[in-house]
Amino acid sequence: MKIASGVEVIELKIEALDNQIVLNPTLVWDNKMSILIDTGIPGQLNQIKESMAKAGVPFDTLKAIILTHQDIDHIGSAPQLLDELNNQITVYAHENDKPYIEGDLLLIKTDTSRMSKEELASLSKEVKHLYNHPPKVKVNRLLEDKQELPYCGGIEVIYTPGHSPGHISLYLKQAKTLVAGDAMVKINNQLLGPVKQTTLDIKTATESLRKFLNYDIETVVCYHGGIFKGDPRPHISKILNK
Repeated sequence: MKIASGVEVIELKIEALDNQIVLNPTLVWDNKMSILIDTGIPGQLNQIKESMAKAGVPFDTLKAIILTHQDIDHIGSAPQLLDELNNQITVYAHENDKPYIEGDLLLIKTDTSRMSKEELASLSKEVKHLYNHPPKVKVNRLLEDKQELPYCGGIEVIYTPGHSPGHISLYLKQAKTLVAGDAMVKINNQLLGPVKQTTLDIKTATESLRKFLNYDIETVVCYHGGIFKGDPRPHISKILNK
């Protein structure tokens, strides 16, 4: 779905039993290049290519991937994207998640050594193999709080730890759009805080939302839930005051 000139939220669909899960990476572009913010799960390369074609963005303009954090549903198709474009893509992430994204450390939330016997028993053979052999890519450029990338009208990094040690959100200045990553979710057109069950430090993650109050935001993109239109500040204040 198009948000503004040069900003599109693409829907990556996963069929899980009788349910369909939708992930919402963000594609931004100008007349020189395109950038993908998060990449879905492994195996969604074709969905990404089809979505870019529908948006009228040639696949070979993709020059950068920004990973909001280390989770497997965010870094998943990054290795395939790099292979498809002969590794001519710059990968950006925060230094605190870099060793996990690069495979030096197992992804925190899917590290089977941290799981109980019951959790392990509930995993299929395929999922267990994926958890033990997660996708990995080299991080070429490190991002830090308040850094601005001079692409596509300006992209400002907002360091929002808690969901993971190196979680970031991004403010698209020209479009006045917040790409929240997993800092918030949208359910029934309501913005909610980070999901406790999948957040490593819920107190820190919730406090990170306070940073968003300083931005002029007209649209929020939640990786889980999609697009929220309007001023998010009342919702954020409500979350912080709980």
